[in-house]
Amino acid sequence: KYYRRNLFVKIIIAGDGKVGLTLTQKLSAEGHDLTLIDSNQKVLDSSVERYDVMGVQGNCASMRVLESADVRKADLLIAATSADEINLLCCMTAHGLNPKIHTIARIRNPEYGKQIFTMRDVYSLSLMVNPEKQAAREIERLIKYPGFLQRDTFAKSRVEIVELRIDEGSKLCNVALNDLDSIIKCKVLVCAVSRKGVAQIPDGHFVLQEGDRVFVTAPSENLTILLKNLGVITHKAKRVIICGGGRIGYYLAERLARNGVTVQLIEQDEDRCVELSDKLPKEVCVIHGDASSQFLLESEGVSDCDALVSMTGIDEMNMIISLYAKNCGVPQVITKVGHMEIHNIHDTLGLGSVVCPKELCCNNIVRYVRAMQNTAGAALTLHNIAEGQAEALEFVVDEKTRYIGTPLREMKTKANVLIVCISHGSKTEIPSGDSMYQKGDSLIVVAKSGMALLQINDIFE
Repeated sequence: KYYRRNLFVKIIIAGDGKVGLTLTQKLSAEGHDLTLIDSNQKVLDSSVERYDVMGVQGNCASMRVLESADVRKADLLIAATSADEINLLCCMTAHGLNPKIHTIARIRNPEYGKQIFTMRDVYSLSLMVNPEKQAAREIERLIKYPGFLQRDTFAKSRVEIVELRIDEGSKLCNVALNDLDSIIKCKVLVCAVSRKGVAQIPDGHFVLQEGDRVFVTAPSENLTILLKNLGVITHKAKRVIICGGGRIGYYLAERLARNGVTVQLIEQDEDRCVELSDKLPKEVCVIHGDASSQFLLESEGVSDCDALVSMTGIDEMNMIISLYAKNCGVPQVITKVGHMEIHNIHDTLGLGSVVCPKELCCNNIVRYVRAMQNTAGAALTLHNIAEGQAEALEFVVDEKTRYIGTPLREMKTKANVLIVCISHGSKTEIPSGDSMYQKGDSLIVVAKSGMALLQINDIFE
């Protein structure tokens, strides 16, 4: 363990569903004092047996239940039940009982977004998270910049960590990382490699193989050069098929239509189709039908679309639709999943980009918790990569940071930690052994998960 006892946070998680369970996994692994509230005793018992947490059965919006969870001594309440209204009431009640508590609510209904933002003080919210809206934003970014399976931005969008898969015939097959520059002819750094579902922090002697998923750090302007020199041809998506008209489908269709993309949205529920056609811009064509039907997809021109996003409520259905789209030659396929635990299956099948809303949501909350633990020197940005087996974090160098003005080769960093980029103001640098940082610079660091790098000095031995 890399934790200091005084940094633990006393947290109440209200709602032990998908998001609540994922948060319990992540936050209990970091040693926090957790109390779970859920109305289902069986669900609670399962989590209490599996993790080192306390459980309280009942309605989380009830003053009595919150007091049973010791809300007056808690530092943070996370309300993640399936009902937005209960989440809001839970946060308001908790704040009434403990004015110093931080509160985070999951709010999914699009109708509440603007209202809660303008009245956030009334609702006593420290942070509002919307997994579906965040997933739609992530998918839109992937469609906007095709060629990569995943993109995470740092340093005010000047630096990115992108994910590439090495397919058969790729120029990167059987290439050692020390020889990479001669092929891609631009400055990048391979910060992690996922091979057969296992993430590694590689050194220069590491040899890439077919099937590897490679995570590359580069200034944003170098990414186009990278794709061009690898022979990956990309063009802006003009027509996108969305399979599934849930909340993510709604948010995504709205965002794409606003940017001039032709959208065909397939939804099986007739009443939902009517609702979507009323709410969405007229540029979105809402189709009533089964998105898993080969005949329907062919009749809607799946072979000629630029991108297909499968986001029905069933992971297995999404995988089947994505595999069929890949077989039809769709240039970009994006698959929404609810369970990243089966990431080895995703990797084996080659489903294109995989987006997990609950993971995106939980990453935001974990970043907030880490900032609470240590305001000075806390990570500005946190992204999980390689199915959560590694983390990419951004820190700002302050006067307390060790090794200021020292070449990287002379620093003693912990094992499985890599400084992958240094930003000097508006200039970004992929570092070498001679690189140095100064006060005010920002560092992007990649590390194996579970190390809990709460502040910048935690990366050093």
